[in-house]
Amino acid sequence: MRRRSRALALVVGFAVAAPLAACASEGSGPPTLTWYINPDDGGQATIAKQCTESSGGAYSLEVSVLPRDASAQREQLARRLAASDSSIDIMSLDPPFIPEMAEPGFLAPVPDDVAEKVTQNVVAGALAGAKWHDKLVTVPFWANTQLLWYRKSVATAAGLDPAKTPVTWDQIITAAKDQGKYLGVQGTKAESLTVWINALIASGGGEIIQNPEAPAEDIKLGLDSPAGKAAATIMGTIGRDGTGGPALPTEDEGGSLSIFQGDKGSFMVNWPFVWSATKAGVEDGTFPQSLLDDFGWALYPRVDAAQETAPPYGGINLGVGAFSKHVDLAYQAAECIVTPEHQAQYFATNGNPPSNTTSYDDPAVKEAFPMADVIRQSLELAVPRPQTPYYNEVSSGLQQTWHPPSSVKPETTPKESNDLITAVLRGEQLL
Repeated sequence: MRRRSRALALVVGFAVAAPLAACASEGSGPPTLTWYINPDDGGQATIAKQCTESSGGAYSLEVSVLPRDASAQREQLARRLAASDSSIDIMSLDPPFIPEMAEPGFLAPVPDDVAEKVTQNVVAGALAGAKWHDKLVTVPFWANTQLLWYRKSVATAAGLDPAKTPVTWDQIITAAKDQGKYLGVQGTKAESLTVWINALIASGGGEIIQNPEAPAEDIKLGLDSPAGKAAATIMGTIGRDGTGGPALPTEDEGGSLSIFQGDKGSFMVNWPFVWSATKAGVEDGTFPQSLLDDFGWALYPRVDAAQETAPPYGGINLGVGAFSKHVDLAYQAAECIVTPEHQAQYFATNGNPPSNTTSYDDPAVKEAFPMADVIRQSLELAVPRPQTPYYNEVSSGLQQTWHPPSSVKPETTPKESNDLITAVLRGEQLL
């Protein structure tokens, strides 16, 4: 077994020895499985109830809500798994943290028959994000991706039709600037910045880590490369010329949406929640219907007009705890959770896109999200963030060196981040 990442080793060092919750009901009756979930609008709890009812008394599935912040979710789960906590039967995992959980053996192996069932008709991005060492270690649940959202009026004035012809970052920067508008991007010093950096580099044909399965001291980074420099050029230009708006250094997904919904809105890269959020605003009278009518959507912008885009990939996969007393039942429940019907239901009601392609054909999905087919197409092209047990060090190093966007320069930033992260991974420097 390779050594754990330093971040996870620190978590392990402080791990509590006693489980915080019981994993099974005492006495008679079916076992109670606990599913640790990320906060949502109640969709996972509904699915848990449905799976309990359809199990025929084999198990009862209950949810326990994790913190809202993804890093806090990771820390809580890592601490408890390091203490061999048997109360963790199923957990909703952010894809970047999957290798860190799989490497030390915190995830129960996926049975071959389960793997065969849960990978049928699953989008490429979700499959890539569910694996470690080329082996399925989690069950794909819902998958997410960013689209290019645009105000039709602004695109038309610029002579662009992104829905029909792919557009580049240079084109939308110029279109926004010429019309005195802002681009909606995520420039805050947080995980969303890493998402943006990774998508830019991947869209330029590069990768942040060239050998993600290597030990920390042998990892080779691809930041100081033509793709890294192209990414830095785009980000730095948006940061310095004001196209990202005055609040760019603190702008997250919600802030980007607010700009896009305003008079200065033009183009925006963001997740599908923006549609349901704006639609709800129209329904409650916050926004006029004309705003929603002006929304367009297309695939993520290209870095190079001649090269296919590589949109961000996000979402949630299901991991089964290695120390669960009911691993077989947990995988039975996981199969139930990720059925195409449940994924379609979850998308239509909670706005989280399915990893299963057949779910997009559900009439309720098409009614709730008219851009469902573009989301499915984007997920087939989507590229996960670096899959490595040392993801926390890599992401933190990127945020330290690529922020604020106005400071990013192709001549210096890629090399600085390359050198810093390499030194951290070799134990020669601290973040």
